[in-house]
Amino acid sequence: MALAACATQGDANGGNGLYDPFERVNRATFEFNIALDDALGKPIALSYRTAFPKPVRDGIRNVADNLYSPVTFVNDLLQGEFARARITLTRFFINTTAGIGGIADVAKDIGMPGHREDFGQTLAAWGLGPGPYIVVPFLGPQTTRNLGGRAVDIGVSPFSYVLAAHDVEWVGFAVTAINAVDQRERLIEAVDGLRKTSLDFYAAARSSYWQARLAEIHNGRLPPAVPGDDDVDIDLDGDELEADPDGPPPNRRSNDNRVAAKVR
Repeated sequence: MALAACATQGDANGGNGLYDPFERVNRATFEFNIALDDALGKPIALSYRTAFPKPVRDGIRNVADNLYSPVTFVNDLLQGEFARARITLTRFFINTTAGIGGIADVAKDIGMPGHREDFGQTLAAWGLGPGPYIVVPFLGPQTTRNLGGRAVDIGVSPFSYVLAAHDVEWVGFAVTAINAVDQRERLIEAVDGLRKTSLDFYAAARSSYWQARLAEIHNGRLPPAVPGDDDVDIDLDGDELEADPDGPPPNRRSNDNRVAAKVR
């Protein structure tokens, strides 16, 4: 929370875009993370893909998404997105019951797709700038706003308290680890493609992170004219992100509406 409170939009880059004042350190950390991913992350993700067929992986992903629903619900409310909060709560009850603990996304099948919100997005909706860009060992790219938001989300999740009350905190760590492997598996081709085609992998990854983050903040739609270092548009699900040329993104009151997403 202290990190989030200190996060402000930097002016070293002319007051616009993602502020990267620690680039030298960030690049060194980025290289460390890449080496770790080459040694462990990608091989584990490939083994996970080989060991579990897609329906099983989808079920694991659905359970993780369902467990995250209370965090999304709280952030929906904090952002004043009451209609989306109602959908989140309804999805949680449907998928927990009819979906057998969330293994099946029954709500999506009946026309109620889900979404994710976090406290970093809530801070953006409240008008707080992203703050400096930092690359965190093991966690990867973040802004100080997002990093502070992650800490709040951990405290918001009711499951952490339930597990602690029953002295089975290891279950939470196991779920987090499995979710990380699943996310890496989804990004195998996207990361490989970005690495092969970019002249500066660090700059391209930074640009892709920022565009993906903007899409999350703006409910899946990029604000118009969001350039990147290598013009790469990648979101966390491996889908392309496209700006809406006809107007601003809906239902957001973020500082990010008022800044260009020019990553330096």
